[in-house]
Order: sequence, then structure tokens, then C-alpha cells
Amino acid sequence: MAINLQKGQRIDLRKSTGATLTNFCVGVNWGGIEKKAFFGLSKSTEKVDLDLSCILIDNQNQLADHLYSHLYNPSVLQQFGLPKGKLVTVDNALRHSGDDLAGDSGGDDGLDNEIITVNLAQLNPNITQIYFFINNAGKEDFAQIPYAKIRMYEGTPTSVKEVFASYNIAAEPQFAGKRSMILGKLYKKDGEWKFNAIGDPTDDVFLGQTIHRIVKSYL
Repeated sequence: MAINLQKGQRIDLRKSTGATLTNFCVGVNWGGIEKKAFFGLSKSTEKVDLDLSCILIDNQNQLADHLYSHLYNPSVLQQFGLPKGKLVTVDNALRHSGDDLAGDSGGDDGLDNEIITVNLAQLNPNITQIYFFINNAGKEDFAQIPYAKIRMYEGTPTSVKEVFASYNIAAEPQFAGKRSMILGKLYKKDGEWKFNAIGDPTDDVFLGQTIHRIVKSYL
């Protein structure tokens, strides 16, 4: 049975069988904002562009690698001292499915819009922390979005084998008025990987601000 994560909760990466979870997906599923048209006779869907990203921190507490959309403006990233976006880590251990610019239209289709696949066995041994976070490229806050759900699961981006843990963002009242959130981190302790559901909403309006926030306040 999947764990319904709560803010601040820490969990071991162990399946119901007791085996360690080393290959899994971190996915985000969200919906566009439905709006009624003239006299409510029909509906339209306003696109919502959430971006799932992560940064990798090494054993010296230094930013070692990253995954975020290649559509971010390189000149703006440069102002924050950040490199261009990419979808695969240097060691090929983490892969991003690509940028979804709209979210679901017509209701929840049960599939994640953006996914990061993780292979801990292939990860550079110097990496000790991986932070996952979301930024809205638009201006909607989380309270306006009909649903936004995060989950960790075994399987592939197109085939879910078993959901390990999930977290419903839109259901949390403290996310109203916020457009960014630090989801959680994978961290290595005594040679074993664990997960901490951070769940902190922020006032950031750009990915660079969120990365600086993590490096300054969470390491």
C-alpha cells in the first residue's frame, strides 16, 4: 500500500517485500484550469506549465549536477550563475521525461505530466543528496490548479508497477498564493538512501531563486 506522505516525514526506500528501492520514478500529475465559457454552455481549459526539476549535491555540499527544462532562457539562468537546462545527468542515473507546457485537459487522466526516473545503483558515489522541486512558469498559484499530485513508484513513465509514496499538493491550504515548492530530498545516510518529504512552499517566481534557496538554507 502506498504511503501518503506528510510534510517533514522521513521514510526508508524499502518496498513491502523488504527489498531496497533503487530504480523508481518521481512524477507530477496536474490539471489545467477549467473555465466556463459564455453563459456556462461550454468549458475551456487554461494551460498550466509546472516544471519538475532536481539538483544533485555531492559529499562536499556542492552543487554537482542538475535536471531542469532546456526551455529556460539561458541568459536568465546565467544571471543566477546556472548552466543551461538538460534532461539527463552526467552519470545517466537520472532522466527527465521533458517539459509539459499545459497539464491535463478534460480531467485527471491518471498519468504523470513530468517524470524523473532514478537509478540509484548508477549514481555517482560522491552524490549524497538529491532535491526535487516544482516551479510554475505561469502566474497561477497552487490553489487555482484543480489538482497537483506527486508520487514515487516502481515502473516506467508509461507503466506504473507499484506506487511507493504519494503527496497531494493542491489539497494543502498553505500552498495558496504560492507558485513554487521544494518537494523533498533523497539523502544517503550510513550508506543507505532515504527520502524526506519537505513540502515547503516558497515565494520564488523563477527556478534560479529556488536553487539558491536550497543551497543557502537546506544543505
